[in-house]
Amino acid sequence: MPHALTDDDRRNLEVVKQRLAVTAVSRTQLIPILQMIMSVCRFVPTEAMEMAAVHLGIPISEVYGVATFYNQFRFTPPGRHPIKVCLGTACHVRGGDIILENFERRLEIAEGETTADREYSLERAACVGCCALAPVALVGETVHGHMAPSKTEGLVLRHQIEKEKAEREGRSDGADTN
Repeated sequence: MPHALTDDDRRNLEVVKQRLAVTAVSRTQLIPILQMIMSVCRFVPTEAMEMAAVHLGIPISEVYGVATFYNQFRFTPPGRHPIKVCLGTACHVRGGDIILENFERRLEIAEGETTADREYSLERAACVGCCALAPVALVGETVHGHMAPSKTEGLVLRHQIEKEKAEREGRSDGADTN
C-alpha cells in the first residue's frame, strides 16, 4: 500500500537534495547514494530515487533495479514499532508462521507492510539467534520469546495503551514510560 509523504518525509527529502548537491556525479556513487537515502529517510521513497537518477544522469529504472537487488533497501516507511517475527528453523517448527499470521490479522497488514498511521511495520526474520525462546518476535529491539497467538494481541494492545497514556500526559512521542 503506498504511503503519502509526511512533513518529516519532505524535510528528509530536502536533506537528501542537499547531500546530493555535494556528491560526485558517478555511477559508482549509486549504492552509497541509496545508503545515504536509507540513513536519512529510513526507507527509499520514489521521490528520492528520482532525485538520484537525475543527479547521476541515469534512468530511474536503473536506480530501482539496483535498489531492489539488495536486501538492505526498503521501499515502505518503517513503523515506529517495527515488528520482526523469526521464521528460522526452531521458530518455524514451534509455530512462528502462526505468530506472523496473527500479527498480520491484528494489524491488518501483510508481512513487508506498514500500517497507514506508521505505528507498526511487520517483517519476517531468518533467525534472531534466540532459538531456546522459540517462537520469537522482536518489537523494536526488545525480544519477546515463547510467543503465542494471545501474546501478539497483548503486545499490540500494550503499545496502544502506552501511546494513549503518553498523549494524555501531553507527550506526542508515544515513548514507553517504564
